[in-house]
Amino acid sequence: MNRNQSKKNEDYKAYVEEKVPKPNMFKNCIWAFFVGGGISTIGQFIHNLIENQMNLTHLEATNATILVMIFIGALLTGLGIYDLIGKKAGAGSIVPITGFANSIVSPAMEFKREGYVFGVAAKMFVLAGPVLVYGITSSVVVGLIYYFIQR
Repeated sequence: MNRNQSKKNEDYKAYVEEKVPKPNMFKNCIWAFFVGGGISTIGQFIHNLIENQMNLTHLEATNATILVMIFIGALLTGLGIYDLIGKKAGAGSIVPITGFANSIVSPAMEFKREGYVFGVAAKMFVLAGPVLVYGITSSVVVGLIYYFIQR
């Protein structure tokens, strides 16, 4: 019986290997590069527009650009468009700041039917929480290293 089960497991693994699609890594990297670059180009265009048209300093324009890009990412997620972009671009859509907005809004949209408190508010940081924790922690560590090197 044990030998029969082992043969079935091997047959099943071979079947799964045959059926699982093989991703084209080169094509995926190209898509990620161009979509991420496109999002960043749009961000730079918005930054230049804000800086020149509103007569703001570079830092003020940067802060306003971040707000606009997060809003665009959240809006596109709410409309279901960002998920379509993410399916095609992969990491190219996750890396820019719009990916952060997507990681906040997606769980909130998914649990909306459970109510605003127990659904949206409770689940909003399911994915973004670890990102924030590790991002803040790593920035503190890098800041301390920089501080001690400069001393």
